[in-house]
Amino acid sequence: MGRLMLSICAALLLGIPLVAHAQTFPSKPIRIIAPFPPGAGTDTLARTLSGPLSKALGQNIIVENRPGAGTVVGTEVAARSPADGHTVLIIANSFTINPAVRSKLPYDALKDFTGVARIASTPMVFSVHPSVPAKTLKELIVLARARPGEITYASSGAGTGHHLAGELFKSLAKIDLIHVPYQGGAPATIAVMGGHTSVLLVNILSTAPHVATGRLRALAVTSPERSEVLKDVPTVAESGFPGFDTAIWFGTVVPSATPKDAVNRLSAEILRALQLSEVKDIITRIGMNSAGLPAADFDAFLRAELRSNEKIARAVNLRID
Repeated sequence: MGRLMLSICAALLLGIPLVAHAQTFPSKPIRIIAPFPPGAGTDTLARTLSGPLSKALGQNIIVENRPGAGTVVGTEVAARSPADGHTVLIIANSFTINPAVRSKLPYDALKDFTGVARIASTPMVFSVHPSVPAKTLKELIVLARARPGEITYASSGAGTGHHLAGELFKSLAKIDLIHVPYQGGAPATIAVMGGHTSVLLVNILSTAPHVATGRLRALAVTSPERSEVLKDVPTVAESGFPGFDTAIWFGTVVPSATPKDAVNRLSAEILRALQLSEVKDIITRIGMNSAGLPAADFDAFLRAELRSNEKIARAVNLRID
């Protein structure tokens, strides 16, 4: 009997650290890596969610901008971070595009990460500098066909959702625009407003304020329906390309070896934060739509996006090396 009690006590003692570990997440501040510059959509969402998440998780949330190489720099930092739930990467379409267009990445998007939660989505906008003699998307196509290889379009970076959407549109419209990548939507917008590039393809967040002041002219949005932010701007589908539907989405991932309890806790708290009125208001105000998905569903979504983007990249012959 004495030996049995000793065995039970030993088992219990051995189990205590395991239970304690499972209950201590998070045990230190959480770092959210945003692989775009300040002011980009990922950065805005990360900072919007940081307050509610800090309160719910009882830890400080630190947003760390790590832009560069079409999000590869920040993504690599996250991939090499400890898989304990205390480093979260906020991502956009580029996360599932880079594997399709870059032959050498310092990480494997499928093997090194697991989905936590999808957060939001937003349409893109084709707009131009006011000096460009095109008031509609059809007029831009006519102009581009008359001046092949002369008109430039700015995006938030090589390998981003904007870049892939631009190349897809070029292929469908049978036009030759020259892609000029920038380090984020804000620098791209500034470049077009300054007349350094002619056409802009970025999120509504970067475009709408300048359309309102006349510094940019919006031609079309990439969503299947018109945007509430730019109600008078037609869709690409309305402009002669039925079925054209591309959007920028945002979500979070963590290193794949992160314990499931940490993943599920992060996912639940992010989705809960998306239901808060103050968070909803900000997301709406910057031209986005809440599009929450829990961990398992978002992970499946990422895998589907990877397959889809590989097909599109092959179809438009897009490589970045």
